[in-house]
Amino acid sequence: MALFAVPGGWVVQAYKYALDPAPAQERSLWSHAGAARFARNHMLGLVKAALDQRAAERSYGITENDLTPGPGWSLPALRRAWNQRKDVVAPWWAENSKEAYNTGLDSLARSLETWSKSRTGQRAGAEAGFPRFRSKRGRASVRFTTGTIRVEADRHHVTLPRLGTIRTHESTRKLARRVEAGTARILSATATRDAGGRWFVSFQTLVQRTTTRPAQAGIRHPVVGVDLGVKAGSLMVVGTPGAIEVERVPAPKSLAAARARLRWLQRKAARQVGPCDPKTRRKQTPSNRWRRTQARIGRTHARAAHVRTDALHKATTRLAQQHQVIVVERLNVAGMRSAGGARKRGLNRALADASLAGIRRMLAYKTTWYGSTLVQADRWYPSSKTCSGCGSRKPKLLLSERTYACEHCGLVLDRDLNAAINLARLGETHPLGESSPAGSGPVAGRGATRETEPAPAGDAAGDETSTPHQPTLGQAGTASPQGEAA
Repeated sequence: MALFAVPGGWVVQAYKYALDPAPAQERSLWSHAGAARFARNHMLGLVKAALDQRAAERSYGITENDLTPGPGWSLPALRRAWNQRKDVVAPWWAENSKEAYNTGLDSLARSLETWSKSRTGQRAGAEAGFPRFRSKRGRASVRFTTGTIRVEADRHHVTLPRLGTIRTHESTRKLARRVEAGTARILSATATRDAGGRWFVSFQTLVQRTTTRPAQAGIRHPVVGVDLGVKAGSLMVVGTPGAIEVERVPAPKSLAAARARLRWLQRKAARQVGPCDPKTRRKQTPSNRWRRTQARIGRTHARAAHVRTDALHKATTRLAQQHQVIVVERLNVAGMRSAGGARKRGLNRALADASLAGIRRMLAYKTTWYGSTLVQADRWYPSSKTCSGCGSRKPKLLLSERTYACEHCGLVLDRDLNAAINLARLGETHPLGESSPAGSGPVAGRGATRETEPAPAGDAAGDETSTPHQPTLGQAGTASPQGEAA
C-alpha cells in the first residue's frame, strides 16, 4: 500500500488546544489511555516471551527453520494477534474505542522496528534499546484516526470518538475557519495529559497554505547567521555578513527560575508518606498530601516548559518573517550532554533548559510558511574559532573565553557575534529565491576540518524509522532482546 503523500500547496500542521473535560469525560480519557498502555504491554510481553523461547531453543542447537514460530511485530500482525486474544485477556475491551488499542499497538510496532533497525545498522543515531513496559505514571496519550473528529461551530468545543463533545479552554476559531472554508482537513486527533495534570488535544491537519510573508514584517536583512548558546545569558545572537548585530535573544532559563520552588517541593514530598517505605524498601499506599505535592511539582515543570516554548516560538517567528536566508549551526546537542559527569552537570542542565534542537526544528517549518530559506552549517564548521576579520583560525578556543581576540589582525569581538557573522557569510552563497524544504534544510560548510573523525554511518546514513512495519519473527535479521540473532 502506498504511503500518504501531501498534495502540492498543502502542508501537515498541528493545532493544539487545552481541554476542560467534565469528570466523567476525564475518567473516560484515563480509561482510553490505560487501554492503550495495557494493549502495548500485553503484546510486548507476548513478543518478548517468543524471542526468549527462540533464544533458548537456539542455545540447544536447534536450527533456524525448526524454531518455535512467534507472532510478527508489524502493526497488522500485532492487530491480528490482539483481536484473537482480547476477549480472554481484556473482556472489558468494548468499553473503549478500538483506536485506544490501536494507539498502543502502533507505538509498540514503531519501537520494535526502531530497535531492529538500530541493531542491524539500518538506522542512524544512537543505538536504540529493546522496548520497555510502560507504567501508570508515564504520559497518558491516545490517538484517534477514525470516527467523529471535528471542531464544533461554537468555537469552544471539540468532538472525539466515544468521548463526546468536550469543552476547550481557548477558542478554536483558527482551525474552525479553515475547515469551514475548505482549506483544512483533520486527519487525526491525539489527546494527551501533561505533567501539570491538564489534558490537551492536538489535531493533525492537512492545511492549504500560500507561502506569504506578513506585510507588517518586511525584510530587515537578506542573510543572517544565528549562533546558539547558553553562556552569558544569550540564547541566540543574530548577525549579518557586514558585521552588524541584529538581535540578541536572552535565554528564558525557565527551569533555572523554578529550581528553588522545585527544591522546596521535592524536600516536602520526601518528608511525606510516599509510594515506597524507606525503611523496609517495600511499596505502600502514598498519602493524599504526597499526591498533592507531586501534582504541584508537575505543574511547576509544566509551567517552565510552557515559558520556554513561548520564548522559542516568538524568537523563531521573528527570524522566519524578517529575514530571507537564515543560517544556523547543526549542533549535536545529545553528544554535548553525554559526558562530563558531575563536573559539568550545570552546563548539561543549561543545555536542556535552552532546548537548542527545538530552535532548528521550529525554523525548519516556519521558513516554509513565510518563504524564507533555512541553511544549516556543517557540524564541524569552525564558526567560533574563525576570525570574521581576516579569516584566520584559532587551534583551540575555551568555552570560558567570551571575547574573541585575533592574534593576526588584532580584532577584538564578542565571541557569539563573531560566530554569527561567520555563519551569515556562509549563507551568502545560497540562492536567495530557493525556499527550504520541510525538515532539516540544506547543509553548507561540508569539508571543514574535523577535530575528531566521526564513525562511519554505513547503510544507516539519513535513514530514519517510519511505517509501515514489515519485519516478523520468522524473517532473517531479527533478534532477541539479549542480543542474539533470531
